[in-house]
Amino acid sequence: MNAPIDIARMLQPRPVPAEMIAALKARFGDRCSTARAVREQHGRDESPFEVPPPEAVVFAESADEVAAAVALADRYAVPVIAYGTGSSLEGHLLAVQGGISIDVSRMNRVLRINDEDLTVTVQPGVTRNQLNNEIRHTGLFFPIDPGADASIGGMAATRASGTNAVRYGTMRENVLALQVVTASGEIIRTGTRAKKSSAGYDLTRLMVGSEGTLGIITEVTLKLYPQPESVSAAICHFPSIDAAVKTTIQVIQLGVPIARCELLDANAVRAVNKHDKLSLREQPMLLMEFHGSAASVAEQAQGVQDVAREHGGEDFEWATTPEERSRLWTARHRAYFAGMSANPGCRTVTTDTCVPISQLAECIGLAVREADEAGLPYYIVGHVGDGNFHIAYLIDPSKPEQRDTAERLNDQLVHHALKLEGTCTGEHGVGLHKQGFLIDEAGVATVDMMRLLKRALDPKNILNPGKIFAL
Repeated sequence: MNAPIDIARMLQPRPVPAEMIAALKARFGDRCSTARAVREQHGRDESPFEVPPPEAVVFAESADEVAAAVALADRYAVPVIAYGTGSSLEGHLLAVQGGISIDVSRMNRVLRINDEDLTVTVQPGVTRNQLNNEIRHTGLFFPIDPGADASIGGMAATRASGTNAVRYGTMRENVLALQVVTASGEIIRTGTRAKKSSAGYDLTRLMVGSEGTLGIITEVTLKLYPQPESVSAAICHFPSIDAAVKTTIQVIQLGVPIARCELLDANAVRAVNKHDKLSLREQPMLLMEFHGSAASVAEQAQGVQDVAREHGGEDFEWATTPEERSRLWTARHRAYFAGMSANPGCRTVTTDTCVPISQLAECIGLAVREADEAGLPYYIVGHVGDGNFHIAYLIDPSKPEQRDTAERLNDQLVHHALKLEGTCTGEHGVGLHKQGFLIDEAGVATVDMMRLLKRALDPKNILNPGKIFAL
């Protein structure tokens, strides 16, 4: 079993020299802030960790400005952390070694829409909702939906996925090309708009998921998809979590091209009802969505409903208008905050395992039994169509023993997933929280190879140091 993460041990601040702050202020003017409130905003994410904030925040408005800030950081060997919307869950943006934060949220332009090629190129601060609003007139959409209105740059950096991944894949499959600022402040490009290439190392895939430790993403070229002719969402209640999960497994094994398949346990449904003033039956529930022609959507839905009935599922309750579908999916996306609001003052420790679909029922069953025995309040949500699920343990931050219990449960769950040939993180990334698990999953030799890459591309260890693994 891994020891709980020791944040105090990981704090290794490298002070920012006064002359570097002066140089940043000379270059960026009032877009370089040392105000405590601004620094604290950029020193927190949705993780439960408390870490001192960065010493300065730079609001960049172009790739050249990012490069200028990183070049200064390189000169003074000062850590630099990219910041998008601050929605990460594993401590990715926390300044464990001090340094500066580069906020790219003002780099928020859609640069090129190539609708005839089904591609788009954006700056990193563009959010997923903004992107879909700006390309709506083309009849295309970008499907990756991690729930939060995250920035595209952050989604690429953490290899995000979400509710549509079962049909459309993750950021790994949907990023074609990048512009990246290296640790020395050089601007490079990786990939092209072509759908495939055999030219050299695949640096695009190396950067996607690198969590800002190998470069800062300043431009992203993405795949787009035609908006489906017909979209229908349905909810189906089940007598147990096991029945809902077995339905999901059978649907995927039958090859039904379902677009979304989300699990909410009774605790999550109860919290969502209260938070969003819904009246869903407080039982385990699958929330599904079907894309395609009207005929194919009807065929998919009928096939899934037949499978659900075999496992005790109720008849579908349909949401076919955009407004009805939006209300359901908004409630699903707010499940994280709904769970917290149901327990005022709590913080969450959220798991993120993913297993082969055939092992999903066993993994969730083990997690539920252990959580019930521990007595901590919790809820489960999951992108179960691709084997990924989350348990959020709700803890009182004033009671360290609850945090220890949540971490013990998380540790047990991850090791169940690894034994079932799964992963410690399906979409949140490693950040601070899962560094020990990464070694358990990949092995010491593999993580050492990652360290070699990090040292080669960032010899002064200035790009988001202390994340993924310790050097």
